[in-house]
Amino acid sequence: MQATGGAPDPKGDAFNSDCPGRVILTHIAGRWGVLILAALQDGPLRFYLLRDRIGGISEKMLAQNLRALTRDGLLRREVEASIPPRVSYSLTEMGRELTVPLQQMLDWIAVRADDIVTAQRRHDELHGGG
Repeated sequence: MQATGGAPDPKGDAFNSDCPGRVILTHIAGRWGVLILAALQDGPLRFYLLRDRIGGISEKMLAQNLRALTRDGLLRREVEASIPPRVSYSLTEMGRELTVPLQQMLDWIAVRADDIVTAQRRHDELHGGG
């Protein structure tokens, strides 16, 4: 892709430090982004159910990631008018589309985890630790 003036256009080139895709990549590919998106594959969840589903995530980190993924157009935040208000999160069409390759990655990790742990141990034995 060429930008005006013949210079390469940073959009769509995640290897370019000016590419807006880099920020999106950090939202999606970070530990929490993948797990949040995968947790919502089966339907909407309220904040506390998401927190409980994703072991180890703090409320602060969950809130930050939900805001970023909602801003990116991958999640929908719905507020039900009640006392107290009920807030739930669901995948948008783009979010559902993205969960296909993310789920494939999670499935691959589940299948290959033992091999990876074995490789890590072998490496650590040869190279003196982690």
